[in-house]
Amino acid sequence: MQAPVLVLNTNTKRETGREAQINNIAAGKAVASIIRTCLGPKSMLKMILDPMGGIVLTNDGNAILREIDVVHPAAKSIIELSRAQDENVGDGTTSVVILAGEMLHVAEPFLHQEIHPTVVINAFFKALEAITHILDTYSVPLDLNNRAELVKVVQSCIGTKFVSRWGDLMTNLAIDAVNTVSLEEDGRKEIDIKRYAKVEKVPGGEIEESVVLKGVMVAKDVTHPKMRRRIEKPRILLLDCTLEYKKGESQTNFDITNENDFTALLKIEEEYIARLCKDIAKFKPDLVFTEKGISDLAQHHFVKHGITAIRRLRKTDNNRIARACGATIVNRTDEIQETDIGTGCGLFEVKKIGDEYFTFLTECDKPKACSILLRGASKDVLNEIERNLMDAMNVARNVITDPRLVPGGGAIEMAVSLALTEKSKGLEGVQQNPFKAVADALEIIPKTLAQNCGAPVIRILTELKAKHASNPKENSTWGIDGNKGVICDMKSLGIWEPYAVKSQTLKTAVESACILLRVDDVVSGGIAKKKEDSNQGGAQPEAPSMD
Repeated sequence: MQAPVLVLNTNTKRETGREAQINNIAAGKAVASIIRTCLGPKSMLKMILDPMGGIVLTNDGNAILREIDVVHPAAKSIIELSRAQDENVGDGTTSVVILAGEMLHVAEPFLHQEIHPTVVINAFFKALEAITHILDTYSVPLDLNNRAELVKVVQSCIGTKFVSRWGDLMTNLAIDAVNTVSLEEDGRKEIDIKRYAKVEKVPGGEIEESVVLKGVMVAKDVTHPKMRRRIEKPRILLLDCTLEYKKGESQTNFDITNENDFTALLKIEEEYIARLCKDIAKFKPDLVFTEKGISDLAQHHFVKHGITAIRRLRKTDNNRIARACGATIVNRTDEIQETDIGTGCGLFEVKKIGDEYFTFLTECDKPKACSILLRGASKDVLNEIERNLMDAMNVARNVITDPRLVPGGGAIEMAVSLALTEKSKGLEGVQQNPFKAVADALEIIPKTLAQNCGAPVIRILTELKAKHASNPKENSTWGIDGNKGVICDMKSLGIWEPYAVKSQTLKTAVESACILLRVDDVVSGGIAKKKEDSNQGGAQPEAPSMD
């Protein structure tokens, strides 16, 4: 008999075959169970302590999972889904993890029955193809000119969040912000929320005081006390250069032989600053913003010319101001042209809110960037409101870019589940059961909605199934009212979800489950990158055997 070959070192943990697959499924289910109670309007909040001792209080799936430190690679993969969903469509981060966990759960019995994972995966992909076609048939077009319809869609998103009490306010904030930053060029629509719709959180005040500014605000004050703090219809100049005397990049030495040389040096510096200020003053701007510093001498020249200056602005803030007032950012003062001056702003003023000074550029003419001023009791509350508002803005963006809707409240999942079950009857062979299992997995969304509002789950689900089965086409909009725990028509309740979000959720959940089912070997504990001691050089640790 051949001696076993030693390959892996003793510190390495290895799971193979069925054991690896079952453990991966268990890890996926464990992650899903963490945030299952965070789905629906009656969802629970999670309180998580971060490593720095701060508190995260939220029911947002992505915000919860990114704070959790997990070890298992499959669990990390499931958590990554939530982040990818948040980046792509901004909503459905809880649903995608719950669905992925359930897809893995329904696949487990087939592995115990010795059905090969590839067969299960093929059936899942076939089901995903069918799901895409079914979603298309149940989707409803949205008239973007009808603001009331758009409000209903965004309210459906906010209804499950912490800010649902201020639903109307948050909905209008989200829609106004998205409409402000949407840009159409050459038939291409661009809605860049991340870059041009900045949320400014100021603790204190009431949530009702939150507003979308028709312009931009930055947490800066003027550099000199004599500068004007309120200007109507200002001419704005944006700079990306320093208004100080340039120092030598490396160490610079001067040899001065007489006292006049030092005076000449200082004079050259002053003349350089004066020339910069003269270049700027020539165009008669009222406001100068720069990303770099402004020397005291430059401030003196600006005050003489009646120019207000603000320094050390962030690059992102400068870009937003440029979009809001129509200015162009200039890199050198000798290259300034009249067309670079922004004249689109209606009012500049510096206000004090709490202990800080804020610069407001408001009443802009057709601004393509905006700031959203959020007020609230504490930082934790403001952070949660910001997360909810970002979700709402993403939903509004998705609907504007792809104006199709599907019914919410678990209605579309139940309709797709019923259609898949019917389709599975036409399949033959071993793929029929895994195909039907996908239909069963989709029922987890209405089931979880019923569980989270304390309704009798089995009775409600049976009622909903019977309603859909009695007339699949007419009753496809029937789902679960997450507040009352009864079945009702989502069309009359006004609960709609964007097609893009639902489609992405289902695709991501099925594909991730298929990837994890394909794994049959998990090796953890690789090579430790440590400095080897001289006495350990020749020692070879004992390793597990691999035949």
